[in-house]
Amino acid sequence: MDFNEFDPLKQYNQDVHADVGDIEDPWKKMNLNRDSQVCPVVVDTTSESGFDDNFTESSSSRSTIRSDEFERSMEEIKGSTKMSFHRHSLTVRDQMAKKYMINFQDKFTTIKTYRIFCGTWNVNGQPASVDISPWLQYYGNDLPDIYALGFQELDLSKEAFLFNESARENEWLAKVAKALPEKGNYIKVKHVRLVGMMLIVCVKRELQSLISNIRVAQAATGILGLLGNKGGVSIRLDFQDTSFCFVNAHLAAHAQEYERRNQDYRDINYKTRFDDPSWDEPLKIANHDRIFWIGDFNYRLTGIEIDEVKTALQNEELLKLFHYDQLKNEMKSGKVFQGFEEPEITFIPTYKFNTGTDEWDSSEKCRCPAWCDRILFRGDHISASHYESHMTLKISDHKPVSSLFNVGVQVINQRKYKEVYEEVMKKLDRLENDVLPQASLNTLEVNFKNVVFIEQQMREIEITNTGQGPIQFEFINKLDDDTSYCKPWLSVSPPKGFLMTGQTKQLTFEVYINKNTAHKLNAGDDKIEDILVLHLEGGKDFFISVTGSYVPSCFGSSIEALVNMYQPICEVPTAQLVNLEHIPTTPKGEKNFSYSPTVRNIESLDVPKELWKMIDHLYQYGKQIEGLFQQPGLHYEVQQIRDCLDKGTPDILPGTVHSVAEGLLIFLEALPEPVIPFDLYDRCISAAHSYDECKLVLNDMPVFHHTIFVHIASFLRELLKYSEHNQLEADTLASIFGSVMLRCTQIHKSKHSRQIEYERKTKFMSNFLNHEYDI
Repeated sequence: MDFNEFDPLKQYNQDVHADVGDIEDPWKKMNLNRDSQVCPVVVDTTSESGFDDNFTESSSSRSTIRSDEFERSMEEIKGSTKMSFHRHSLTVRDQMAKKYMINFQDKFTTIKTYRIFCGTWNVNGQPASVDISPWLQYYGNDLPDIYALGFQELDLSKEAFLFNESARENEWLAKVAKALPEKGNYIKVKHVRLVGMMLIVCVKRELQSLISNIRVAQAATGILGLLGNKGGVSIRLDFQDTSFCFVNAHLAAHAQEYERRNQDYRDINYKTRFDDPSWDEPLKIANHDRIFWIGDFNYRLTGIEIDEVKTALQNEELLKLFHYDQLKNEMKSGKVFQGFEEPEITFIPTYKFNTGTDEWDSSEKCRCPAWCDRILFRGDHISASHYESHMTLKISDHKPVSSLFNVGVQVINQRKYKEVYEEVMKKLDRLENDVLPQASLNTLEVNFKNVVFIEQQMREIEITNTGQGPIQFEFINKLDDDTSYCKPWLSVSPPKGFLMTGQTKQLTFEVYINKNTAHKLNAGDDKIEDILVLHLEGGKDFFISVTGSYVPSCFGSSIEALVNMYQPICEVPTAQLVNLEHIPTTPKGEKNFSYSPTVRNIESLDVPKELWKMIDHLYQYGKQIEGLFQQPGLHYEVQQIRDCLDKGTPDILPGTVHSVAEGLLIFLEALPEPVIPFDLYDRCISAAHSYDECKLVLNDMPVFHHTIFVHIASFLRELLKYSEHNQLEADTLASIFGSVMLRCTQIHKSKHSRQIEYERKTKFMSNFLNHEYDI
């Protein structure tokens, strides 16, 4: 019987591993469940095709095993399972058995060592024109069992950046297939690409049957999550009875942007989820036994002059330079990669070289040498035997890096497992006859004070098993037709769980207001109030009251309300704010302001003062800044900008121009009715290829929406006049602003339809960036 019949240990580490990635970064919740029509680059574009992968034969006679066939064979193996503990649909008895089996695992498991090769290379958009076997075959006849290879900047073209389309993908896949050692007879397990980041995992064919539960994930960290030029791609799998996660990341550039790199790391951890319909919950990166991060992390050497760096390298004084290495310092301070290790660095920095040479950068910018390209790992039974750079490959300004690891993998002895399992079942039979589930909560009330837009608040309560046997709990829907156990602005972690006798678990209640929930709270149509039902399997239900107060924000307010507020929103009485958000509409779609005595005889603003302030700030301070609307801002700075707009002080917006730019996009995306109203969406999409038809559509827009559109389009055209400095292109701006200003209500569309609509939204917006339009 195959070992896959027995699956008691899958993810037993979920309760014991801790990582910064486990800390729920609330910021990107506004993008985690983005309207699916917004941008195609965050859609899984993983090819289902494997290599022509019998590498021991000539390319003309190679047989083909597709990766979907590989996965199907894994399911056939799993299909024989009769006694496994799967991640899904675990009963109380299953949970109890799993816990006891984990406690006794030393009695039926052993550790077997395998060799895993991890490699990373930023190829700087170069074609696959060189033989890369020196990188992949460096270790001679002692071949790796698994290869995990990460590429960055695979394609720097506009098509890859905007539409996630790249011919380079197949070029480099073929190059890897050719370069892998023939004796290994490798096949591709899976590959995943997001713009220029690609991750490939290959395994020896003889080990194919030991790989299962393969999943991929993508996490774009570009501005608003719209652009995937930075971020991470991941592949997770189970190898025998040990879970693995490989992450290929490309973090923010520029020497001074180490905080942005730290934020990228946290965002990748937060946004990466591996899901399956049969699993109770998605898996995070941290929920794995063995984790490998590879990529261009972009951490630099700071606090030291470039001449001093080069002198130290000439004198082989690497240890001296490590004191100035941002990654090492950030890891020491606990800000990133907690619990991770890096093999000892014995090679010179891998960036930046003059292309085609081994000479340091001599361009006008003259970048300081740095170890940008790194490989980190976390988990038990991992040791590195090599950590190298490969200087013979010169087509990029980066050198490829590789590391070979000896990794212990948990293997179950089937006979011993059965013996322990039978004893556990006997013990459970006795327990079930003697105990009833009982639990206690330390409180039944949760209160949140002064909840604000895009700022997380958390509270905790404790549940304790006070009975004589294990219990299982779960938050359940209050009514049969409810779609969730709580309101959309609230979440609880964990939503379900299992407790042994006397065990206590923290339940974390989190409130987070994003673009989808802010308007109802601003308009008084919802409150921070809810009642949650915590169900004890086989026992009673607990009713938990959640209350709180919300601070209204201009983010999430309607255009019609904003143009009728002369004072900051924090000074607007609640009753007046609610009234402004409920002004009836005339047959032409205009708001009937004469209906409300609180706004009668008040001349409206042409555009919301908050929108004007952000655009004016960007024009004054950002029009010549490179990376505007492409480089994300810092979370805390955007929150400061929110406070400034809501309170009216200070006069000058805080933070960098990149944070103001992201704040502007968040403001537009949070409008309950977008700049181009929902009912005009289909007409805009149909008219996208005709500028004259697009103008006709805009003529039917409500007056305030039309004025705002003209104001924004004029501002973007002004930015393009400084493209020599800011490096902006019309298509880039059109893709970003088209996604936030032109939105539809239907989100369940095919990938093909979303791609077409994304391209047409970009085309629609580009019409008004390439032509003067101020009517």
